[in-house]
Amino acid sequence: MNNASRLSLASNSQTPTSPLRLLVLSNGHGEDMIAVRILQELQRQSNPPEIFALPLVGEGRAYEQLDIPFIGSVLTMPSGGFIYMDGRQLARDVRGGLFQLTLSQIKSIRRWVSSQKKLGYKRAILAVGDIVPLLFATLSGANYAFVGTAKSEYYVRDEAGLLPRKSKDARWENFSGSVYHPWERWLMSRRRCQAVFPRDALTTETLKQWPIPACNLGNPMMDGLEPTFSRQQFYSENAQQQERVRPFVVTLLPGSRPPEAYTNWEIIMIAVSALMASFQERGSIFYTSSTVVFLGAIAPGLDSNILSQSVQSQGWQIQSACPIKLSDPNILTFKQRNAYLLLTQKAYNDCLHLGDLAIAMAGTATEQFIGLGKPAIAFPGNGPQYNPAFAEAQSRLLGSSLILIEQPTEVAKIVQSLFKDPDILQIIAENGGRRMGKSGAARRIADCLQERLS
Repeated sequence: MNNASRLSLASNSQTPTSPLRLLVLSNGHGEDMIAVRILQELQRQSNPPEIFALPLVGEGRAYEQLDIPFIGSVLTMPSGGFIYMDGRQLARDVRGGLFQLTLSQIKSIRRWVSSQKKLGYKRAILAVGDIVPLLFATLSGANYAFVGTAKSEYYVRDEAGLLPRKSKDARWENFSGSVYHPWERWLMSRRRCQAVFPRDALTTETLKQWPIPACNLGNPMMDGLEPTFSRQQFYSENAQQQERVRPFVVTLLPGSRPPEAYTNWEIIMIAVSALMASFQERGSIFYTSSTVVFLGAIAPGLDSNILSQSVQSQGWQIQSACPIKLSDPNILTFKQRNAYLLLTQKAYNDCLHLGDLAIAMAGTATEQFIGLGKPAIAFPGNGPQYNPAFAEAQSRLLGSSLILIEQPTEVAKIVQSLFKDPDILQIIAENGGRRMGKSGAARRIADCLQERLS
């Protein structure tokens, strides 16, 4: 459905058929996806609300799978939403009409709330993201709830206390006792704020120091990641023997936004070559491994031909057979010595579950991989997303599960040390689960929203 059709549908007044009309505000593709997961669970309720949306950043294509009407205009900014790391990106967005878009969105939200009130509907707003949708929800005049995806106490502390930081400016992040600043906490503590859903338990407990209705229900980012295969693909009755002979699998996560993802892929291929060379060295713990498999989890919006050319330039040859079967009929397979490299745009979940570790230069994908209890190795690129500032912040958010290095050639040394120590891998597994939470958060949040907003 195009935007004009969505707007027309959103403006039609009908006889009330639902006890609640819900407007969802989200500011970014990742936030849109999280919102959609929650909305899918809401729609499965016995008496679901009638849902509308306004993506504040980008065109909100994630909502298309639910065919939800938009209440205002949407526009893709030059930065793609990554303005908080780079003032130059903000300047580009301002020139691209950011202020005009923001004012238009605020007016659309207030107009929607006013129209629903006149029609006699119960109305509420679900804000997903950071302070921007939260502020818009507060200004709307309606009851609201907030899913906080952008901030976590893990950015500044862990269970043992504050994290050591080199920069003096870092004190600003936690100057008031929380990663959420006083003005953000004020917005979350208003009478019309019915529920706040932080992304982890540590952040929830911190916010409960103030009169904020914070609920620790998990992170919807970990929902919808079920693999298509059974664990029996690798393991049978003789599990110990299967573990010894199965391939060592490395998942490659270059990010989803062109052209940055293509540049990231070139850097990742340097790491792959270094890792391949280390596997041939005597003394390597993988020296006798029969097979190594690299799984390239490629976003649907990327051109696989560009990535394929990069792979072949590194000496990989196109191959038809592979020791791992993925649910993608269009998979591209390459071989070099005893290693395979697969490019898939349809088997993302399988790539996450099959990987023993990841080489990552991505945002959400890296966090999801680590949430499954596995280690990831990362190195900063040139942005606008995966730049040094973003990578450093992500390493604080994810703790011991994300090993941040300076150069891709260092990856081989890290892999060797990781898999020599089972205790480290156990610590990483527990850390990932603690920081990202268990699956099912979207359903738990939907249940809570139905109770509190209706």
